[in-house]
Amino acid sequence: MIKEYRTIQEVAGPLMLVKNVEGVTYNELGEIELPSGERRRCKVLEVNGDNVLVQLFENSAGINLEYSKVRFLGHSLELGVSEDMLGRIFSGMGVPIDGGPEIIPEKRLSIDGLPMNPAARDYPNEFIQTGVSAIDGLNTLVRGQKLPIFSGSGLPHAKLAAQIARQARVISNDDSKFAVVFAAIGITFEEADFFISDFKRTGAIDRTVLFVNLANDPAIERISTPRMALTAAEYLAFEKDMHVLVILTDITNYAEALREVSAARKEVPGRRGYPGYLYTDLATIYERAGRKLDAKGSITMIPILTMPEDDKTHPIPDLTGYITEGQIILSRELYRKNVLPPIDVLPSLSRLKDKGIGAGKTREDHANTMNQLFAAYARGKDAKELMTILGEAALSDIDKLYAKFADEFEKRYVAQGFSANRGISETLEIGWELLSILPKTELKRIKTEYIDKYLPNQNTDTPAKAE
Repeated sequence: MIKEYRTIQEVAGPLMLVKNVEGVTYNELGEIELPSGERRRCKVLEVNGDNVLVQLFENSAGINLEYSKVRFLGHSLELGVSEDMLGRIFSGMGVPIDGGPEIIPEKRLSIDGLPMNPAARDYPNEFIQTGVSAIDGLNTLVRGQKLPIFSGSGLPHAKLAAQIARQARVISNDDSKFAVVFAAIGITFEEADFFISDFKRTGAIDRTVLFVNLANDPAIERISTPRMALTAAEYLAFEKDMHVLVILTDITNYAEALREVSAARKEVPGRRGYPGYLYTDLATIYERAGRKLDAKGSITMIPILTMPEDDKTHPIPDLTGYITEGQIILSRELYRKNVLPPIDVLPSLSRLKDKGIGAGKTREDHANTMNQLFAAYARGKDAKELMTILGEAALSDIDKLYAKFADEFEKRYVAQGFSANRGISETLEIGWELLSILPKTELKRIKTEYIDKYLPNQNTDTPAKAE
């Protein structure tokens, strides 16, 4: 039997203290009934004897300590799941907001999920094509991987996120088994409208489950939104055998909400005021991605976060880098040069890229061309810096070619725009065309058989003069 309590002792911001309760457990869902009959939800944060501290999902305005009632429902926050979720738009609390009917759930699942047993994990080894050359060719995304995008304030990460959601697919599998779960956390109304209209315009909405939490929604809803999205993803992946790509933007807004609640609880702050358990909390989100040995489906995750002051050592990107398998970094310098998407390939990294490329996955020459492009671009950047300091006359002919290569690489390989969807073969061909700028003798990281087979124009060993 559910009991009602009229023992609300104190309300402070998003927190409320209730005394003299029985049988209430951590994370249990509660319901507050106001004198007007309005009902609001809350979650148990802390249990101390017969006192509980609860966190409100909505604001605390209008809660009368004497006349408001609280009841605890005996279960944690749940999401009703069904395949009918595909093509629908939900709030951060899992309520449909697209004007469509309520979802008739096949089952209700706790949003906290279940930790994946490390022994039951299967190693990620299958290529996911995003249609973005700087990712597919050089920092490859692999099915089951966690690959975050580190952005900065004002950089077009929202457009890149929409492009990946629109274009991503597992090329060795039927497209109908691929789904995208997109969680927008703490974004503005304009950003939300951009995502929704872009998905509807391109038809990507048909294979997408979209969760939208706006900046003016309560902080606690922001904390629940990624967990709602991952619960939907786990259902589609492990019960409906789909390959699910989860995109979470913006993790920085999530961490700010966590800090806000931690401050309200008067917890001892850690680095830059964030709670000391930030690493653990982020891990409970990121580690829900992966592949299982006994399941056909998988969850691949791309969390997107804006680095405060473009600082990679800030706690949010720093801890994210520890938990995930690499990072894609957006460059403000490239953005100023109108290179879109402004992906800085040199500091970017995909730790699992070698597992998802090669014969039978992408193409036999992929690893060799990837390494050669990295090396040539790095040397070209060095040559351009030298040119800035000493002038072009100080460069050798070969250094001038590398400087030209770096410019062409940014212009043709990285700067593809937000609408171009390049297949992996097209990406590799563009790479070979760029490498043809250099003489054969400089292609030291590629097997001779691949040079003979794929290099266009078969340039001579003598360096040509840069134009």
